[in-house]
Amino acid sequence: MNDQIHSDGDEHGELGDAEYAEFMELAVQEGFDLEEVEGDLAAAGHGPLPVLAVVGRPNVGKSTLVNRILGRREAVVEDRPGVTRDRVTYEAEWSGRRFKVVDTGGWEQDVLGLDASVAAQAEFAIEAADAVVFVVDATVGATDTDEAVVKLLRRAGKPVVLCANKVDGPSAEADAAMLWSLGLGEPYAVSALHGRGTGDMLDAVLEALPEAPAQTFGATLGGPRRIALVGRPNVGKSSLLNKVANEERVVVNELAGTTRDPVDEIIELGGITWKFVDTAGIRRRVHLQEGADYYASLRTAAAVEKAEVAVVLIDASESISVQDQRIITMAVEAGRALVIAYNKWDTLDEERRYYLEREIETELGQIQWAPRVNVSARTGRHMEKLVPAIETALAGWETRVPTGRLNSFLGEIVASHPHPIRGGKQPRILFGTQAGTRPPRFVLFASGFLEAGYRRFIERRLREEFGFEGTPLQISVRVREKRGRKR
Repeated sequence: MNDQIHSDGDEHGELGDAEYAEFMELAVQEGFDLEEVEGDLAAAGHGPLPVLAVVGRPNVGKSTLVNRILGRREAVVEDRPGVTRDRVTYEAEWSGRRFKVVDTGGWEQDVLGLDASVAAQAEFAIEAADAVVFVVDATVGATDTDEAVVKLLRRAGKPVVLCANKVDGPSAEADAAMLWSLGLGEPYAVSALHGRGTGDMLDAVLEALPEAPAQTFGATLGGPRRIALVGRPNVGKSSLLNKVANEERVVVNELAGTTRDPVDEIIELGGITWKFVDTAGIRRRVHLQEGADYYASLRTAAAVEKAEVAVVLIDASESISVQDQRIITMAVEAGRALVIAYNKWDTLDEERRYYLEREIETELGQIQWAPRVNVSARTGRHMEKLVPAIETALAGWETRVPTGRLNSFLGEIVASHPHPIRGGKQPRILFGTQAGTRPPRFVLFASGFLEAGYRRFIERRLREEFGFEGTPLQISVRVREKRGRKR
């Protein structure tokens, strides 16, 4: 059955031919436009999207360009460099193709100099990207910092589209032409602020991006499953990696941020071979907490994108922080299986355990579906529970509900718990399907708008009925005007 699903995956997402025909018959019966239904299925059933990184030195207009690509004001734009954002990855569409955009704004001029800061930012972003837009201020021309980033781009070997920004009129075209000297090919003259020339640049971006990036993880390639160890500095990620490896694989120090680069380790654990990625990676500098948090965010995002399971370590001896919640949100938004490991459990007294349980209820109530393990990386306590939790999360991540079974379940829900009446109307779910896995992605077709509370109810019931432990669920609802209903 799995072979059938995969063989048909290019054409119908993860629906086999018979299941696809059954689903489209439902759409016909409800009078929906079949082309739109096919588009909705394709959107919900997509695999990993190609990633575009937008890099460049401060104040060249990167965030403005990102907003222009997105078609909405999403990335924060300010006059000063160093504006840190919680979210650095966005989803965009151009000419019917969808891709992710990584905005590498938020640079700060630290004690090591601006060039070093820019290089670090660019390196993290390029590592996770399939193609790069390199933004240069055409009114200033190529600087030494720009030249340093060009060297990074050449070493990385990723496709590059050169954006000559701030070309607001024909008189500035000559400034853009000067950027041929960078040796990156044609500079696309653009005004991110006004939109001038962005269409031609995005056409070039689509040529540079692959249709879909190669899967770098998963049993389908025959390699070990990839586990990202993520968490804020000094929660014990490196200690945990050393403990599961039974040897000192990585440096451990009480100073937060000892690990500078992600470390991939092949480890035998519970009779299974895994690839663990330690992603500590950031050395906090005095007066630069904002920038350090941003670097950590970008590095963690890159590691999570490559992984199948994110094991988020939380220091149980301290209160759950906003940064802990951001990292968990990052893993959920990336669609990765999730395990929460509360480290330093051996140091807790009864009072701290009581308050920790209350914090988990209030701060992490939205991820009650994630397996939890209480461990001590120092003593090895409960390490044997880590593999079963990871396996549970992977099983949920790869679970798929057949269309017929799903629609029987949805029918029961609609009958027993209909949507509340709003404005004299009562929207209802007509039919749906699970268009993809890893993570499970559902598309539901309804007669009207479904409120957020009812969507959460549907997700909760899906988990109660089918499991999905350890995985986020992506549920999209399509509301369509009915057309051409057969009389």
